[in-house]
Amino acid sequence: MGRAFEFRKARKMKRWSAMAKTFTRIGKDIVMAVKDGGPDPDNNSRLRAVIQNAKAANMPKDNVERAIKKASDKNTENYKEVLFEGYAPHGIAILVETATDNNNRTVANVRSYFNKCNGNFGTSGSVEFMFDRSCNFRIPAEGVDIEELELEFIDFGVEEVFEDEDGILLFAPFENFGAIQKEFESRSIKILSSGFDRIPKTSKQLPADQQEEVLELIEKIEEDGDVQNVYHDMDIQE
Repeated sequence: MGRAFEFRKARKMKRWSAMAKTFTRIGKDIVMAVKDGGPDPDNNSRLRAVIQNAKAANMPKDNVERAIKKASDKNTENYKEVLFEGYAPHGIAILVETATDNNNRTVANVRSYFNKCNGNFGTSGSVEFMFDRSCNFRIPAEGVDIEELELEFIDFGVEEVFEDEDGILLFAPFENFGAIQKEFESRSIKILSSGFDRIPKTSKQLPADQQEEVLELIEKIEEDGDVQNVYHDMDIQE
């Protein structure tokens, strides 16, 4: 099913430790989408995608509407997307995606996590090149011929298609997101959720004790309220 699928299957770490963390992340995504393209999802494809993800995460409709209304207020601070890079112990590459309204605070916090866990806080571009950026979509599986779907969407950049218990997943390069979203909508195919990932071009295996050191750093970073996603190139073993 491909490198991206195997990577996700192997990674056992929970990205979000609680539903509240998920809602906070989506709330920031809503603010950024509204600030970028306005509060009307019909005219804002980025906001439509975030609302789909909110539904998939069982975020209450009232929460979504409040977030959109709040984001529409000119006095509401926008969040800036900032990427941080570095190395965990034993040479494991780490990418940290954040959404922050105070860059100085976020930089200081992320740097402190690397320092406390014997990692190295890197400069821009130091490890990003080691990851491929991709997008993904999940659609309902009912009535869909996967082979036919894959053939039809190859022209839109889709590289992997497979089915799991929650529907059909499609993966493509990051830059193909808009074209695929538009094609699904033109065919009235429901998008259950969508998103982005950074997949390591190669992965590293570590002994269990060293793996725990890396996971300690990852967990500390993920607990930070400004952090949206954490990616790494460690091959997590059972």
